[in-house]
Amino acid sequence: MDLDIEPGSHWVVLGPNGSGKTSLVRILTLYRFPSTGTVEVLGQRWGECDVRELRKHIGVASAAFRAQLRPSLKVADVVMTAKNAALEPWWHHYDDADRARAVDCLAQLGCERFVDRDFGSLSSGETQRVLLARTLMTSPGLLVLDEPTAGLDLGGREQLVSSLSNLAADPATPPMVLITHHTDEIPPGFTHALLLRNGRPVRSGPIADVMNAEDLSTTFDIELTLEKRGRRYLAWKASESLDGPALGGRQCP
Repeated sequence: MDLDIEPGSHWVVLGPNGSGKTSLVRILTLYRFPSTGTVEVLGQRWGECDVRELRKHIGVASAAFRAQLRPSLKVADVVMTAKNAALEPWWHHYDDADRARAVDCLAQLGCERFVDRDFGSLSSGETQRVLLARTLMTSPGLLVLDEPTAGLDLGGREQLVSSLSNLAADPATPPMVLITHHTDEIPPGFTHALLLRNGRPVRSGPIADVMNAEDLSTTFDIELTLEKRGRRYLAWKASESLDGPALGGRQCP
């Protein structure tokens, strides 16, 4: 694989289970060394730098991370502790400027009203938006979003997709890499795509070139129809129709 994530670009990585998405995330976030080749993140080469310091400049959000945070922790503290990559506020000293920065990050995601709420009182969708705000706390040079919509209901997913689209439209946002299984979770404004299968790229490049039914069918080993509606992508099995009959021959309303 030869992947170059440039400033100003926002990538989506699509592929079935076992395609290599998790391995790619662990390499990008400097938790797994590549078996061959070289990896450079933010201008520093993996194996020739202090990864403990470099990781502080990489924002990571995933659905699995929320389980590591104490439910009674205040939302402002969830975001603020990202400054030191910590899970609890008592491990380090924080000042008013740190709290103000946390509130600003929450405001970017429309979550400033949650500042004094207990983290555990939030819905799944609200939780993921707060964790996304946490990734912004240190003004990172790279954001890696590992299936952040996993487990969300339709409303929570759509709120998160909208938040990611707003971030993509902001020139100050660093490059983002979004891992997902589903085409309809690609936020408008993402610029590039990588299709993975069996640890190898099927295709990568500008999203308008990569998102086509042929390459997507190869990626998931099933013949798919792909349609762009508005600014979103929809994919379904080619032998079926979104407007066809429902079960029992009754027409969908």
